[in-house]
Amino acid sequence: MSAHRRPVPPGRAGRLRLRHSLGTALRGADLLERKLRLLLDRERELRRTAEEAGRVWGDRLAEAETWCVRGLLLGGEQALFEASPADRAEVDVEWTALMGVSHPSSASWTAPVRSPAERTPGNTAFTHAETAYRAAVRAAAEYSAARTAAELIAAEAERTRRRVRALRRHWIPRLTRELAVVELGLEEAEHEETVRRRWGASYRNRDGG
Repeated sequence: MSAHRRPVPPGRAGRLRLRHSLGTALRGADLLERKLRLLLDRERELRRTAEEAGRVWGDRLAEAETWCVRGLLLGGEQALFEASPADRAEVDVEWTALMGVSHPSSASWTAPVRSPAERTPGNTAFTHAETAYRAAVRAAAEYSAARTAAELIAAEAERTRRRVRALRRHWIPRLTRELAVVELGLEEAEHEETVRRRWGASYRNRDGG
């Protein structure tokens, strides 16, 4: 909220402006709170997804390293180099938006392809290791996408929370106080005007009598 505001005009014009500003602030706070709830729900969902993908990643990586060690013991480093495909895996990240926040929605990957000229793993341990490493890469991509999305959503949720706090704790109370002062002044002015009219009517009636 801006710290610089136009001065409130006196009288009914000021009351009208303050009522409009207060109504706008209240509606804005309600909308921001709904946005905050949606963001927090989405963040929790993404955190759970990232946590699960992280566990899968760790399990598959540990499994792959175990099989790789066995393969090295059976065939040596040369067999590992010969069993590794020359092609590389490719990871594609798809993006979406929630309440104006752009974040990763999913991650897909293309596994490396072994050409017909390349040798296949020389023992079953390397075959199992290759399968586990592919699963680990897939889980790592999913974990990274979900974690990044959760962090982006969390950052927007924090910004939204600060805006709601500013409205609820500062802006709305200030407008409410200012409106109360203006309405009190108008009420007093109307009361004084009523008293003056009664006095005027009383004097006229007395003089006429």
